[in-house]
Amino acid sequence: MKENIIKDKSFYFAVRIVNLYKYLSDQKREFVLSKQLLRSGTAIGALVREAEQAESKADFIHKLAISLKEANESDYWIELLYKTDYLTEKEYKSINNDNRELIRLLTSIIKTSRNN
Repeated sequence: MKENIIKDKSFYFAVRIVNLYKYLSDQKREFVLSKQLLRSGTAIGALVREAEQAESKADFIHKLAISLKEANESDYWIELLYKTDYLTEKEYKSINNDNRELIRLLTSIIKTSRNN
């Protein structure tokens, strides 16, 4: 079976987000920001999966563009959690690096798809 990097990376990012949400709500007693991150961070992979079954090239691009928006929103929540001391610098850098990689991949796939 052919490897699908964006599908795999977005899924494992969602797993990390779910675990981060559990940590933030259980250990840090933070519920509002972490819930926002849970929603946007898990939506990235869900939209990538939707794009696999797109009805057209335009639909494929549209679904990935929404996924990119969710990744950008996740970037905001991750940074806000860091700047408000809910995440250590090490935690922030780790999850932020994964998210930035997803943003780069999604941007590249969207640009390539538009040009083909």
